[in-house]
Amino acid sequence: MQFHHRAVPIVLSAVLIDSIGFGIVLPVLPRLVVELAHVGLADATRIGGYMLVAFALAQFFAGPILGSLGDSIGRRPVLLFSMLAFAADYALMAAAPTIGWLFVGRVVAGIAGAVYGPANAVLADVTPPEKRGATFGLMGAAFGIGFILGPALGGLLASFGPRAPFIAAAVLAGLNALWILIVMPETMTPDRRRPFDLRQAHIFAAFKPLFHAGNAKWLLLAAFLWQFAHMVYPATWAFFAELALGWNEQAIGWSLAASGLAMATVQMLVTGKAIARYGEERTVVFGMLIGGSVFACYSFVREGWMIYCLIAAGALQALAWPSINALLSRITDASHQGALQGGMASLNSVALIFAPLVLSQTLAFGSERGFTGGNFVLAAALAFSALLIVAIKVVPRVKSAPATVA
Repeated sequence: MQFHHRAVPIVLSAVLIDSIGFGIVLPVLPRLVVELAHVGLADATRIGGYMLVAFALAQFFAGPILGSLGDSIGRRPVLLFSMLAFAADYALMAAAPTIGWLFVGRVVAGIAGAVYGPANAVLADVTPPEKRGATFGLMGAAFGIGFILGPALGGLLASFGPRAPFIAAAVLAGLNALWILIVMPETMTPDRRRPFDLRQAHIFAAFKPLFHAGNAKWLLLAAFLWQFAHMVYPATWAFFAELALGWNEQAIGWSLAASGLAMATVQMLVTGKAIARYGEERTVVFGMLIGGSVFACYSFVREGWMIYCLIAAGALQALAWPSINALLSRITDASHQGALQGGMASLNSVALIFAPLVLSQTLAFGSERGFTGGNFVLAAALAFSALLIVAIKVVPRVKSAPATVA
């Protein structure tokens, strides 16, 4: 595969390594929470949700700050800071003596922010607007490949104890930081930079350039609902798999790896072609339709082989997010791409604040009464709500005009 700019493979590699580090810890998280909090699995499900909320609250405030810093001082130092902070976070979690230290680690990770905001800003810097959907799809593919390797490796490392995957994740994040330091070029040219203003480094200011585009507010609402629904995977999958199917860490790891493989295949081979043929807005509709249908099916599945059938069928839901991001990026000018991606990170954080609480509590509440699929019923309802908004409010009035800023 040939890339149109030297920064693209470096950023994709950074996302790949980071997603390996993220996925590697998921299979052991339930056991570690049970061990440190001295609770049963149902209560550990709730605690796992609270940990994601702590991460999301920190990222909600930090995301726009990091995004605006990227617009001011450049993408490279922001990416480097994020990776160093993640390495420190995983090392802290590997050594955590109590459940409180796990929460501290999640706050550190939230402040650092995920790599995807500044990484997406790099891709927007070097990619023409009409090609961003396909390029954002490659970002999703890198994440998916990381999920192939990460959870599978995490399941294997679990035999050495629940802390071993955290040590491996810390090493990978450190290597990621070194890779950025040595090879990463700066993509934010001085003529496009703007002064940093802390008073404007919040989610509302980040989205201000979009409010003059007619359908942006509806697209942002749909993006929020979709992300809320999609949080059913990181917030509840490991706990759902144990409660509904009785799976161990290895089985959970392989299921996450299979999901990553399926979605990465779609991102690499289908997303760009689908957007080129049908446009971003129709591709969003199709991805959300598949996602909502698969969420509904998961809620009633109790056999492992059915899970793998749904993983294969549901891979096309990966079309939705790159298309949303491409639409929003297309109506935002070059000097605000970092703020946009920081704002999107905060939008995701809002979903992360509420989704783990709601989805994990729904799973725990239902499982105590004999039904372990309530989390996916709720996710399906949210996904179909997002689909209706896009179909009714966005698709009929989609705009292809270049970005404008107030």
